[in-house]
Amino acid sequence: MIRKYLLWLVFIPLFSVLQSYGQTSTPGLSRPKLVVGIVVDQMRWDYLYRYYNRYGEGGFKRLINEGFSCENTLINYLPSYTAVGHTCIFTGSVPSIHGIAGNDWTDQLTGKKVYCTDDSTVQTVGAPSAPDGKMSPRNLLVSTVTDELRIATNFQSRVVGVSLKDRAAILPAGHSANAAFWLDDASGKFITSTYYMDRLPDWAEKYNNDKNIDWLIADGWKTLYPLNTYTESDADNQPYEGKLSGESAPVFPHDVKAAYAKSHGSFRSTPFGNTLTLDFARAALEGYQLGHGPATDFLTINCASTDYVGHLFGPNSIEVEDTYLRLDKDLASFFSMLDDKVGRGQWLVFLTADHGAANAVGFMQKHREPADFFNSKNMVDTLDKLIQEKYGISNAIRSAENFQIGFDIKKMEEDKVDFDGVKSLVVDFLKKQPGVSYAVDIDRLQDAAIPEPIKTMITNGYNFKRSGQVQVVFNPGWLETYARTGTTHGAWNPYDTHIPLLFLGWNIHPGSSNATVHMTDIAPTVAALLHIQMPNGCIGLPITDVMKK
Repeated sequence: MIRKYLLWLVFIPLFSVLQSYGQTSTPGLSRPKLVVGIVVDQMRWDYLYRYYNRYGEGGFKRLINEGFSCENTLINYLPSYTAVGHTCIFTGSVPSIHGIAGNDWTDQLTGKKVYCTDDSTVQTVGAPSAPDGKMSPRNLLVSTVTDELRIATNFQSRVVGVSLKDRAAILPAGHSANAAFWLDDASGKFITSTYYMDRLPDWAEKYNNDKNIDWLIADGWKTLYPLNTYTESDADNQPYEGKLSGESAPVFPHDVKAAYAKSHGSFRSTPFGNTLTLDFARAALEGYQLGHGPATDFLTINCASTDYVGHLFGPNSIEVEDTYLRLDKDLASFFSMLDDKVGRGQWLVFLTADHGAANAVGFMQKHREPADFFNSKNMVDTLDKLIQEKYGISNAIRSAENFQIGFDIKKMEEDKVDFDGVKSLVVDFLKKQPGVSYAVDIDRLQDAAIPEPIKTMITNGYNFKRSGQVQVVFNPGWLETYARTGTTHGAWNPYDTHIPLLFLGWNIHPGSSNATVHMTDIAPTVAALLHIQMPNGCIGLPITDVMKK
């Protein structure tokens, strides 16, 4: 009896310990209070270092020196466009799977032209007369990492997307976002759609009523520093630079106020668009109290003016350099605000780009580098005539977009036209044209003499219902004729597909790696850091170097 009693005395505390361990000893899961995903539109990787010596300590340098930089981050699909890039970043997927095959595409079954975020079932909120509010993520076929965070926390996490561009606010924020906001040019207000809400929050109404654009452009666009210090750029006023609306020459100072009066869209092509975006993101953070909820919140931000300025003036312009120097200051202020509002070490930021940009053709030719233009419209007109002459069918080509030729397949089936023969005719013609590196029937891609990684990029970018059937790859440095001034992007080349990727803040240790990673690895890395499921179309892998301690 005594022995049993003594054993019971031993067992009771042991049982209590085990019971206590099972109930309370497992610590709470560690996550940041807030994740901020920043996409700098059209930012080539080399901009991190081209302007490094001119950056302050709190913006890009803070990211580089206090954060972790993946120095060889590559896009692994075609075409390298805005909507596709933002989607791939936040889904870890590629157009073949997630369905966002371009900013625009042609439905290959119906012939209908589609804009990536068009949604006729919703209405504009914030500026009722604006047609640009009829947008949603419904064309996106997969989940985003922001969706997965919402699901993982039983929808306690708040997700908000902000951009000047509708597509760059909507697609990163995902299907279940609490809100996405973008700029309506006509009213100068941030708007949304009834997909998210029936009316703007009070804080957003107040922000719009403050007419922030007016004070941002009041003094015009002068260089931040003396003009002669911009030694990383071409001289001002080059023939291959574009001009703001109403300007006679692309020279500083720019009268932004006058340009804005002629065309409200001109505001986007100034650095002040980034300032406005980050300021509205700050207002959203405060309005929704992001980082102070019961679970990790997620704020997605696209700084779009870098893209508009790049398109208009070209990568080697003083305008682009000044835009990045100003963005550096805006980022420093934003990071400091996160320290104050959320707490240093309590937030996680990643910064990347949706694509890069080619040097202006005129700039390249001036320096005896190979570059030229192609005219896709003339090419299509010629091809239509050739097809009609050989097969007796008119207007066989339905689309020429996203570096792909699409055909009226239904019409050819009805007329019993040899579709393989038509594609072969088109491919043979294209291969002979100046500036064409490769042309291929995508159905025969695996047998084509096209090197990696281009072949894989074509495969990843091809969506059966939303992509054309013949892929065209142009020589490096060749651009569409519409880019006679400024620049454009979309190709496989490193200037379009080598992008920055930096992580800063919560659980991130300083460092860098030159190991090759891909844009599709960003979402699974964030998911791994947060201990949540990858997006459901994800093909990427976590970047383990980022998580090493």
